[in-house]
Amino acid sequence: MSEVRIPLHAIKGRGTSTRMAHRFSRDARDAWDDGWGTLEDSLAEETQPSTEVTFEDARSAISRNDSPDIHFDYSVNPYRGCEHGCIYCYARPTHSYLNLSPGLDFETKLIAKRNIVEVLRADLAKRSYLPKLINIGSATDCYQPIERELRLTRSVIELMQEVGHPFSLVTKSSSVERDLDLIAPMAARKLAAVYITITTLDGEVARKLEPRAAAPHRRLRTIRALAEHGVPVGVSLAPHIPFVTDDMEQVLEAAWDAGARSAFYHVIRLPWEVAPLFKQWLEVHYPLRAARIMSHIHEMRGGKDYDADFATRMKGSGLWSDLVRQRFQKACQRFGFNRERIELDVSQFRAPSVSGQGDLF
Repeated sequence: MSEVRIPLHAIKGRGTSTRMAHRFSRDARDAWDDGWGTLEDSLAEETQPSTEVTFEDARSAISRNDSPDIHFDYSVNPYRGCEHGCIYCYARPTHSYLNLSPGLDFETKLIAKRNIVEVLRADLAKRSYLPKLINIGSATDCYQPIERELRLTRSVIELMQEVGHPFSLVTKSSSVERDLDLIAPMAARKLAAVYITITTLDGEVARKLEPRAAAPHRRLRTIRALAEHGVPVGVSLAPHIPFVTDDMEQVLEAAWDAGARSAFYHVIRLPWEVAPLFKQWLEVHYPLRAARIMSHIHEMRGGKDYDADFATRMKGSGLWSDLVRQRFQKACQRFGFNRERIELDVSQFRAPSVSGQGDLF
């Protein structure tokens, strides 16, 4: 068992305590315990920074997906980084391209694309644009806390409503309820679907995994609110983490009772810098079972921390992966999930005008 060197109070409210060097860094520095208690003091000071938001002008708004294991064709991400601080987030390594740490910087140094709507409008107006499902916030949560003030996601949905473009979104936040005045009418026109991520019903585990996301019981209330307004709503059990989030059947039952009618799951993915961050998190929170957890992750990944192969990266491979898949399928059959596919209508799309003379031609 590895020694736990990071005090629990030093990571309160954050997923990690370290600004670990990213994979492009030339230098890497680690804190060192000199025996005088300075390590604990420095970590406590380091891990209590306020969230910083900077703005950028995006060159394009739509990211095109060519991965066969992802169900949507296009995505729009109003934000880089995510204050929810989920330790398992596969998007953490994207901060490396900004010369920022995938660790603490990913949670505290956020970038907002202030011109996202204007650029998206221009993208949708192109003659070459072919309307397909757009997923809002595929990399980082589009309803993370800064959305309450910046309202970039709401502006994107307003544009979707204006041009009749179908969209889906996945979130852990109850803030999506704020935009029901837009989402519910679009859902009635088969233009919107929402998926709420619930990794576990255990509030204590959720606070460790997703420190600034809504509590599990609050997410269930959000599912109920969406369903009551006629919005097609599903539940995401992503990621499944062996011996950490093992209440899959209970989550599905609670989500069904709240009104969710579709469900999906992924097993934990540990690309690039996510692997050492997650291992450190295990040593802090679950030191006695850390080796066992990683052993089963390796079993699903061919003996590695992660395998990026399109055929297996979402569900894994091997015996343990098969057992998880069987559990999920049997629970879905028992409760009634996924009996009807959510189909959104792309035929209602009308390209927006980007100039005063656009409608003349």
